[in-house]
Amino acid sequence: MDDGVRLAARIWLPEDAADEPVPALLEAIPYRKNDGTAIGDSIRHPYFAGHGYGSVRVDLRGSGDSEGVLLDEYLEREHDDIIAVHTWLAEQPWCTGATGQFGLSWGGFNSLQVAARRPPSLKAIIPVGATHDRYASDVHYLGGCLLAEESLSWASTMLAFNAHPPDPEVVGDRWREMWMERLEGSPAFMEAWLAHQRRDEFWQHGSVCDDYDAIECAVLAIGGWKDPYHEYVLRLLEGLSCPRKGLIGPWAHVFPEIGSPEPIGFLQEAVRWWDHWLKEVDNGVMDEPMLRTWMAEPGPRGPSERGRWIAEETWPSPGVTRQAWALDAETLVRDPGDTPSGERSILSNEATGLDSGRWITGTRVEDYPPDQRSEDGRSLCFTSAPLEERFEILGYPEVVLEVSTNRPCALVAVRLCDVAPDGVSTLVARGFLNLTHRESHEHPESLEPGRRYTVSLECDAAACAFPAGNRLRLAVSPAYWPWVWPSPEQVTLTVHTEGESRLELPVRPRRPEDDAPSPFGPAEGAAPVAAEITPGRAESTLRRDLFTGLHDLTSIRGYHGGVRFPDTGIEITSAGADRYLIEENDPLTAALVCEREMGIARGEWRTRWETRSKLTASADTFFLTNSLEAFEGTAQVFTRTWAVAIARDLV
Repeated sequence: MDDGVRLAARIWLPEDAADEPVPALLEAIPYRKNDGTAIGDSIRHPYFAGHGYGSVRVDLRGSGDSEGVLLDEYLEREHDDIIAVHTWLAEQPWCTGATGQFGLSWGGFNSLQVAARRPPSLKAIIPVGATHDRYASDVHYLGGCLLAEESLSWASTMLAFNAHPPDPEVVGDRWREMWMERLEGSPAFMEAWLAHQRRDEFWQHGSVCDDYDAIECAVLAIGGWKDPYHEYVLRLLEGLSCPRKGLIGPWAHVFPEIGSPEPIGFLQEAVRWWDHWLKEVDNGVMDEPMLRTWMAEPGPRGPSERGRWIAEETWPSPGVTRQAWALDAETLVRDPGDTPSGERSILSNEATGLDSGRWITGTRVEDYPPDQRSEDGRSLCFTSAPLEERFEILGYPEVVLEVSTNRPCALVAVRLCDVAPDGVSTLVARGFLNLTHRESHEHPESLEPGRRYTVSLECDAAACAFPAGNRLRLAVSPAYWPWVWPSPEQVTLTVHTEGESRLELPVRPRRPEDDAPSPFGPAEGAAPVAAEITPGRAESTLRRDLFTGLHDLTSIRGYHGGVRFPDTGIEITSAGADRYLIEENDPLTAALVCEREMGIARGEWRTRWETRSKLTASADTFFLTNSLEAFEGTAQVFTRTWAVAIARDLV
């Protein structure tokens, strides 16, 4: 790099690339190419190389075997590094001068962010599970509310990830010096995230929605309905002016060739995209629909594995129309007539939300929200009569509410559920709003207790079919722990049901062409690298103290447990536990505790480290503590504990 830091890379090339140059594809992430992502990398990168590309996997600075320290997500320094890599790749004798970029999550984020910087060689990208807005649609804040369930958990994971040493067999005797530099220099990311509670310049950096026109290369955006990073697909299709396509399947936060259900031939689709834009092959890829998506049927834990593929020639689609449902007493009605004036109030139960499921899900069934009837019982519910006919939605449900509160700082959470004839309530979509952010995320304002406000909440995008005979339910609550951090005081929220209060649904009529067979081939990929995997323990438990009202939700994630790579002898271990504690009548008892333990070893070389992060709050201050302890063999070689107090800013 221009500052002398060296980045580590692995490159897969066609055997004849020296004589027949090929385009280069880049994936740049911090998750350690030699062990952390080695299995997945060995499926995708050799496949691309086998189809005529130089496929390149780079460890970001401060990760894997790269030098330096990783100071936060998506910094300008990271983008500068990646642009330098594109320039280097384009100049290689085996490269035609054309490059592409792809990646899941972090790699999808920086694909979009680097595309907005327009490196000359970059012709096309494929982001998977990414975002358009780092503040409103990422792991930090939702509707101006602190995303408690995942923000500290992810920051704790990155604190542990950044404590990995490089491999001595790659970097040589400098490994210990590089390790100490990381241990001493890696910050707790949560400190910066918590210091920026509004959508300021910190979050505007890297949010491509602030200037969609900056992206000129071709974009194939991919998401999964079980992944919180899916709505960006629709946002990009709406906002970009460059060549673009979108795909949303029924998967979680994974690459589509290993998604469940309905894994697809993602790698074949990617090669078609690369061939068109990097090799100028006229393969008809741009003649296909702008959006392909999975339309799901309701199931016991959210929209189910049953469904079908549908397509939209353009997005937004002229075939999707808005359908309004009015709030009337305790019901949702299509034709409200003369809705009588009325209001309904609820005192926040801080345990509302404990059946929310994980924000970012995997393959475990307990990650997904169960039957919502217990949540419905702690919320204001408006339920329709049984539906006379089936209908389907595609897009963003919107909830408009006329509300008042008894406190100057409050939030509102809404859930759209499908209620089966047997009473099972299935979560379809949800939305959040910190009511002090009712006008903007940049300039929040306190509420005037007792004053009525009309607010709009756009739920996360959804594609779901509601069967005839089922009912719609809109549930409204002033708390949703542990997804969002509670307001400083218990809140009485009043919903005024006359006037503007309504639910708007994006209704899409079913079409004959929706019953066509799947347009995708079967999942393909190269044979993964040999690895000996020891599954880790994983469980989720909820304990309630009937005397104090304390709820203790503990999630133990074993990750891979342990993985050994016979070809290199590398062994990695990883485990973690997250605890979410709160008393149902006291929001100031909210506490998050995240613990991680990781290690990497080969033969007699053995290292491990432990981290612990805790977040609590008073009425006006957040209190964050972090600790890091590292060992070489059995000897402790590093320890640090640090704490900060950060003022609450209408959160």
